[in-house]
Amino acid sequence: MGEVAMVEDRTPGILPRIKWMKSIPSWHALAMVFPFLCLLWSPIGPLRADDWPQWRGPNRDGVWKETGLVQELPPGQLSYAWETEIGPGYSGPTVAEGRVYVMDRNPKNRDATERIHCFDSQSGKSLWILEYAAEYRISYTAGPRASVTIDHGKAYCVGAMGHFHCLDAKSGAVLWKRDLEKDYDIQMPIWGIAASPLIYGNLVIQQVCGSGNACMVALDKDTGSEVWRSLSDRGSYSSPIVIQQASQDVLVCWTGDSLSGLDPKTGKVLWGHSFPPSRMPIGIGDPVLSGEQLFVSSFYDGSLMLRVPKEKLSSEVLWRAVGPDEQRTQSLHAMIGTSILQDNLVFGTDSYGEFRCLNATTGERLWEDKTAVPKARWATIHMVREADRVWMFNERGELMITKLSREGLQILSRSQLIEPTREQLGQRGGVCWSHPAYAEKSIFARNDRKLVRVSLDAAAD
Repeated sequence: MGEVAMVEDRTPGILPRIKWMKSIPSWHALAMVFPFLCLLWSPIGPLRADDWPQWRGPNRDGVWKETGLVQELPPGQLSYAWETEIGPGYSGPTVAEGRVYVMDRNPKNRDATERIHCFDSQSGKSLWILEYAAEYRISYTAGPRASVTIDHGKAYCVGAMGHFHCLDAKSGAVLWKRDLEKDYDIQMPIWGIAASPLIYGNLVIQQVCGSGNACMVALDKDTGSEVWRSLSDRGSYSSPIVIQQASQDVLVCWTGDSLSGLDPKTGKVLWGHSFPPSRMPIGIGDPVLSGEQLFVSSFYDGSLMLRVPKEKLSSEVLWRAVGPDEQRTQSLHAMIGTSILQDNLVFGTDSYGEFRCLNATTGERLWEDKTAVPKARWATIHMVREADRVWMFNERGELMITKLSREGLQILSRSQLIEPTREQLGQRGGVCWSHPAYAEKSIFARNDRKLVRVSLDAAAD
């Protein structure tokens, strides 16, 4: 099957928004609108603090900076501003410029195609869909894993088998595409390609999992041509992040065999630590940074804490903690959700759903809580920080407002956001394993049947 794009765009233009200026003298109107027009015509375009344009938010750090949000959630089922049908998939939604993007598997043609969707963020109306052939040869075939990355009017999308598309974010038109499996002889991870594309300057950086020193690859974001490749490691599922050391940017990559720091411009390895799996590559959550501490955690192989000094391009192991097996763990064996590292504390969900706090200096467990998600293998919570609170979305489809401290977990309120579905995992009545988006004072979440928006605007109460 070839690619099929169904395009409809009814986004309001600029002129209707400034009709009220007709009654103002022309020079006054020009003075008032000039700064706005400068933003529209600037090379970087208008900046929107309330967008969620990539995996884990504007800065890829799981931080939500909007204000004026509700202080508590109503009990029971939350009301939807809208809901719309989609197919199965793990791809978390992203939100940019009044549009919502998400990927899925077409339920009517599930064994053959993947889809990229664009919806109007205010109404949930479908604006366009791109569908393309994608035969799966992986486990857990529910659908695409990665979130769509939006940058300067372009959408960067990678499917579970390595189909990479750069699209016009407004129209859905294909600007360029690559078959990464074919181009890089991917040593396909058992669960497929899951890392979300990272934009860095004029590059789009992807954990490709390819052969020939191509675990990590940087492409020209405008043409799709290769700029550099790096690391001969096996691939994992973790998305790379950028940190700063010695007054320069460092690309932190957690692959199937190591945790490494690269020069994002060239792919040169600046430092690296072997972190080989005992059974199989299974790193999923992102590396997280606080000060000079850098942390990752794996289901089978426990946790690794590095020191990455701010003034030097180097790293050292502070501690490594691993239990005798996946159930008898003392520290943290995280699976899907990314942990939080702050105030010399680590907060994360252990292998069977035990929510834990660790001393970040030593790895010692300070406390454990079993109320945030029911006990189950690979039990998952996605966490986002907002001011002094943490929003938790667990795999049972519940949304919680919480506070975390050295003393314990405090759940301030808890509601049902969306029901779990069985396509991703048939056990325990299904799961919600896709990370939600927090934008426009709302949460956008999906399961394997629908995408929903719930307003969290305090002024709307």
